[in-house]
Amino acid sequence: MLDLTPATGTLTRLVTDIGDDQLRAPTPCRGTTVADLLDHLDGLCLAFTAAAAKDQAAGSRAPSAGGSRLGPDWRIAIPGRLALLASRPPSADGARLGPDWRTRISGRLARLASAWQDETAWAGLTRAGGVDLPGEVAGQVAINEVVVHGWDIAAATRHGYACETELIQAAYAFVRAAVAQNPDGSPGLFGPPVSVPDSAPLLDRLIGLTGRDPAWQPGSGN
Repeated sequence: MLDLTPATGTLTRLVTDIGDDQLRAPTPCRGTTVADLLDHLDGLCLAFTAAAAKDQAAGSRAPSAGGSRLGPDWRIAIPGRLALLASRPPSADGARLGPDWRTRISGRLARLASAWQDETAWAGLTRAGGVDLPGEVAGQVAINEVVVHGWDIAAATRHGYACETELIQAAYAFVRAAVAQNPDGSPGLFGPPVSVPDSAPLLDRLIGLTGRDPAWQPGSGN
């Protein structure tokens, strides 16, 4: 079990510092503006808070937390389930943010972190985006989304980004496993990896694995 609070706290500070004039700015997440990415994060928080709680209503008939139901081929099946989850991502439409987006998203990030502080969130099966996943994998997806999109927001708004090493390690392990299954990228989840030296900081290597250039800056294109 890992504590998401350092990553959600960093992202909250970035969110609250975004100016209205930055909402239309591009991000390293190809084809996505800052406003679009905020809308995606808004929905992501709801989906993975529900996944942590095994919330049947919000998780769309979420199964009970029974690890015995995984089946012997769960390691092989999970990449396919992640690809399915990627095809049903939380929405990304900045036009739907509404006027209270800073306080709303900040509150939802706090609730996301709190939900994953419960050990039962990491056990058994859960559901996210209509896809059944082990709780541990859902937690890893949540960590990766918060860390990588935190970096996206920071880069797009010209802020520095730092995160707890253990969270970056968890995100890196998750993405590396996904890339091993899909070396050319996972549509809807990651683009083709960008080459980054092995000597580079782990955060840069994580960002490269997700198909982003760690040296990306506003105006450099995406």
